[in-house]
Amino acid sequence: MNDSIPVTRDLLRSMPLPHPGDGADKDGRGRVLVIGGSVEVPGALLLAGTAALRAGAGKLQMATCRSVAPHLGLAVPEALVLGLRETAEGGIVPDCVDTLCERAARCTAVLIGPGMMDKRAVADLTGALIAGLDGEGGPVLVIDAEALMGLDNANAALCRRGGRTIITPHAGEMAGLSGVSREEVEADPPAAARRVADRHKVIVVLKGACTHIATPGGRMWSYDGGNVGLATSGSGDTLAGVIAGLAARGADPAQAAIWGVHLHGEAGNRLARRGPLGFLARELLAQVPEIMAELAA
Repeated sequence: MNDSIPVTRDLLRSMPLPHPGDGADKDGRGRVLVIGGSVEVPGALLLAGTAALRAGAGKLQMATCRSVAPHLGLAVPEALVLGLRETAEGGIVPDCVDTLCERAARCTAVLIGPGMMDKRAVADLTGALIAGLDGEGGPVLVIDAEALMGLDNANAALCRRGGRTIITPHAGEMAGLSGVSREEVEADPPAAARRVADRHKVIVVLKGACTHIATPGGRMWSYDGGNVGLATSGSGDTLAGVIAGLAARGADPAQAAIWGVHLHGEAGNRLARRGPLGFLARELLAQVPEIMAELAA
């Protein structure tokens, strides 16, 4: 059974994003911490962090491997960049979790996963971070990419977060989370999204040609308005960053997911007017503020 609500402009206008008052400062627009990157893929963190700012977050902090932190600081001068000890494989050492939890507690949203490559270290760090952000309070947590593989070891803590976690898998990652084949996920994506949402008590954004958004308890939305040009390196990092930025500025988790998926897809549609293939994930970012403004008009 597919009782998904289509994500349309009218739907978004019926659930407007929180907007700071004219006198609000950057603290009033929310603080986001983006954790990720690696020696091999530092740019994913740049995309995700910049996307969070483009979505309206007021302050950005990025945490990554010490050896690449200075370069990211120069590439994103708007951000505070925290350099952490790194593993021999070029990832963040899991023992850094106490430092991350301390910073995360002062944020309204936290994203972990973009560009992380050291599988064992990522799983350990993600599990420890979820445990450190246990309970219904604290920031909205967005989990993406390799960090998704650390969920099973933290299921109890996820459930206690009361739906304040968003995950953004594609079909292959969802297969790993579900313990089934990719073909089974692709045969019935809404059912796969619902199962994982209920098991972990998270908002699921199951990415694909049609993206399915599921909440614990069975509410479902779908968005099929994107285009094939979005299937490009870094596109998922920008989506995760936009969702985190929306959550940082006060959108509830389901609202942040729904709006984020639409903004990402519509940004791709605007770039596709110049040609359906060949635009870059970094080019999506500049489209987001204008699309948000049009929907708020």
